[in-house]
Amino acid sequence: MSTLSPNATGGENSFLIIMVSLVATIGGFLFGFDSGVINGTVDGLKLAFNSDSVGTGFNVASMLLGCAVGAFFAGRLSDVYGRRWVLLIAALLFVVSAWGAGISSASMQFVLYRILGGIAVGAASVICPAYISEISLARYRGKLSTMQQIAIIAGLFLAFVSNYLLAKWAGSSTNKFWLGYEAWRWMFWIQIAPASLFFFALLFIPESPRFLVAKGKTERGLAVLTKLYGAREAALKIKEIEASISQDHPPRLSDLLTSAGKIRPIVWVGIGLATLQQLVGINVVFYYGAVLWQAVGFSENDALKINVLSGGLSVAACLAAMALIDRVGRRPLLWIGSVGMAVTLGLVTIAFSTGTLDAGGKLQLSDSMGTMALIAANVYVMFFNFSWGPVMWVMLGEMFPNQIRGSGLAIAGLFQWLANFAVTMSFPIMRTGIGLTATYALYSFAALVSVFFVLKFVHETKGKELEQMQG
Repeated sequence: MSTLSPNATGGENSFLIIMVSLVATIGGFLFGFDSGVINGTVDGLKLAFNSDSVGTGFNVASMLLGCAVGAFFAGRLSDVYGRRWVLLIAALLFVVSAWGAGISSASMQFVLYRILGGIAVGAASVICPAYISEISLARYRGKLSTMQQIAIIAGLFLAFVSNYLLAKWAGSSTNKFWLGYEAWRWMFWIQIAPASLFFFALLFIPESPRFLVAKGKTERGLAVLTKLYGAREAALKIKEIEASISQDHPPRLSDLLTSAGKIRPIVWVGIGLATLQQLVGINVVFYYGAVLWQAVGFSENDALKINVLSGGLSVAACLAAMALIDRVGRRPLLWIGSVGMAVTLGLVTIAFSTGTLDAGGKLQLSDSMGTMALIAANVYVMFFNFSWGPVMWVMLGEMFPNQIRGSGLAIAGLFQWLANFAVTMSFPIMRTGIGLTATYALYSFAALVSVFFVLKFVHETKGKELEQMQG
């Protein structure tokens, strides 16, 4: 039960709104940390489990199978049991997964624990932005929802920093460290602390008022809104919520279909946004950054430093998006990001195309091309985190009508994580098969497709209350 104190002023309690949103974004932080921590452990996994490129790809990508499951079922479960309840379960799974991945002695054991963590990540990825959207008013919902992506990137950034420091202190990620365990195992165990914090912090935040009203608990929903926005605003909002669901039945997956039995257009837009966000290859940078930069001639230490740089630039780009999203809108940021990603990925592709292979099969670039690849890749990361990174999650959290928000998020989240799995699993295979040049050419093409997708199919949601969303 929430222990939030009553709103004594009778007006909007900005501090409380921000604090409740920050608690929800810890889920985003863990999403980012759990996704990024694998980056520094790839060499350790290869050595510990004696895996080849396909096996390594599956060890890295296994979490994403859990993510697809978690994203799909979390939306439906949150419609039945509540957003907060699902997040509490996710927090527990984060703890179990972090501990288990670190103690694993065999590949299958590791995969099982990573899938559990993936279920938590998938749940957090769809429920955290939905929760934040449902406690926010339209005029600053974009800013609050963008905090989720900042938290994701902060989690990635701190995972990169943690990986770098642990590898540096131990000598390498595969060397033994504290208590005789290899450094790569400690990279996973570090996550237990924020996961535990997330669980206990969730005990002190309220359930989504829109969920409470939908379940017939109108008085509780009104009490939550009153604490957050004051009695006057709460009374108006509760009427809007009641009106939007008065003719509705309990949410179900079949609501995603029209009366003619076709998938509703808004669902296709959500699937397109979720899938294209992954097809541009962003998680190749997040999951395989250290391997990628070693493949073009950097040492493990320098490659991990580059990851830290990418993480810092990502946070800066997210802050810029947060400042602009409620002023210029969601659609312009997506379009700018698509163009920027297409150009920068194209430059990386050109740089890789000039390389030669050494005796060990590693790609060698000239100093000028190596510099261009490094700069273009980091600018690409900035464009992504200025646009598709935060804006896709903001739009998924707010674009669906109240009746289908949980189900719509479930389907979009499922496609997002399946696309993520396909890209992550295929990268080590394509890198050794068709090469980095052709691989990055495919990501460039996906970015170009996203430009036209935004122009044709994406509609602006800036300034609209959730009760105004149409499917």
